[in-house]
Amino acid sequence: MPKRRAIVIGGSLGGLLAANMVHSIGWQVDVYERTGDDLASRGAGIGTHDELFAVLGRLRIAVDDSLGVVPLSRTCLDAAGRPVASIRRPRVLTSWGRLYRALKDAFPDDAYHFSKNLSRFEDRGDTAVACFADGTTAEAELLIGADGLHSTVRQQLFRDVKPRYAGYVAWRGLVPEADIPEKLREEIFDHQILCMPEGQNIVAYPVPGPDNDVRPGHRAYNIVWYSPVDEAGLRDLCTDASGRYYESGIPPDMIRPEPITAMRALAKKVLAPQFAELLELTPRIYFQAIYDLESPSMALGRIALLGDAAFVARPHCAMGVTKGALDAESLADALAGSGDDIAAGLARYDKEQGEFGRRTVARARYLGAHLEAQHKPRELRTPAELSRDPEKWIRESGARLRDIPELLELVEARGFPAR
Repeated sequence: MPKRRAIVIGGSLGGLLAANMVHSIGWQVDVYERTGDDLASRGAGIGTHDELFAVLGRLRIAVDDSLGVVPLSRTCLDAAGRPVASIRRPRVLTSWGRLYRALKDAFPDDAYHFSKNLSRFEDRGDTAVACFADGTTAEAELLIGADGLHSTVRQQLFRDVKPRYAGYVAWRGLVPEADIPEKLREEIFDHQILCMPEGQNIVAYPVPGPDNDVRPGHRAYNIVWYSPVDEAGLRDLCTDASGRYYESGIPPDMIRPEPITAMRALAKKVLAPQFAELLELTPRIYFQAIYDLESPSMALGRIALLGDAAFVARPHCAMGVTKGALDAESLADALAGSGDDIAAGLARYDKEQGEFGRRTVARARYLGAHLEAQHKPRELRTPAELSRDPEKWIRESGARLRDIPELLELVEARGFPAR
C-alpha cells in the first residue's frame, strides 16, 4: 500500500517539528519553505520545557549539554542594578538556530524544498493541492500550514482572522560573550537577569554562540526588551529611511538609526545600568511587534494549522517552540490513531490542541497586561495591569507548564512524566 503523503508549508521550527513527527508515523512528507537558503543563521534566544525535550526524544534528537546554557538563577534587578528577587530554576536556554539545525538534519534533505512561496491551495475533498508562485504544484492527502504569524494558509482558510497588536514591541539583540567587559560578565553572564521599571520589561540570558558553540568565552547573551509603542509609533518604526512602510515587519537592516539611538538613550534613563551597558555593546539591534491571534479551528477539510499559524501567544510564557512541538506530536498521534479516517484524526487534533492554544494565549495576555495597559490612564487600569511584583513575575513568566494553572490539566492528560 502506498504511503500517505503530507505537505508542510513553512520550513521553520514549527514546520520541521510537524514534518519530522508525521514522517515518524510512516507518512511521506515534503516541506516547502518560501526563503531561498538555510535558516540556521537566525540567532534569537529561546526558552525550553521538559515537554519539548520529550518530543525531541521521540524524534531521536539528542538532548545533551550541547543544546544550550543553564543559568544559575533567575534574578530581578531594580533600576539601580541591585537584586530585588531571585530564584533558582535550572532550565536550558538555547538558540533558534541550534534547534533548527537539529531538526533540519533529522529530516531527509531531498524532501525539504527552498524558494517555494505558496500562492494558494485547493481542498479537493480527499486531497489538497498547494499552488506556488513559481507555477509548480504539489498534491497530498493532507496540507499542514506551519507558515507562522502571517500564514498564507490561515489567511485563505479564515479571511477575517488577523493578528492583534498588543501595544508593545520587543527590542532584541545578542552580545558576544567575549565582548562583555570582565566585571560585567562575572556579575551577570551565568544568570538570567530581569528588570521591570514602570511601563517596561527587559530580560537577558546566556545562549549558544555562533555555530551553536556552548564553550565558555564563545557563547552569547540574549536581550529582549518589551517596550510600549502605540499604533502610530509602530508605523514609524516600520518605515525605512526612504519612507517605505513595511506592514508585515521591517527587515532588521532597514531599521532607521534614529529609533535605535532613542531606545539606547531611554535605556540609560529607566533600566538597570547592566542592561544599558549591554545594549551599548549589542552589534545588531532589531525589534518585533508583539501580537496575539486565535484561529477558530486548527483543521478544516484536508487542511491543518500548526504553531503560530494557528495560535500566537505573546513571548512571556517562553513556550512558542514547545507549543509547536506539542501541536506536532498531537497531530501525528491523532493521525496514527485514526487509521484510514483522516477526518477523525484531524477532529481529535483540533479539539486537543485548540484548547491548549486558547489557554496559552489567555495566559500570555495575563502576563503582558501591564505593558498593554500603558496606553490608557493609570486610574482606569485593573489590579493585574498595575501589578509589578518582582517575586511573582520571575516565578510566573516562563514557568514550567505544570506550574501554569490554565495548562496543568491538559499537560497531565497528555501523560508527560513530572520532573
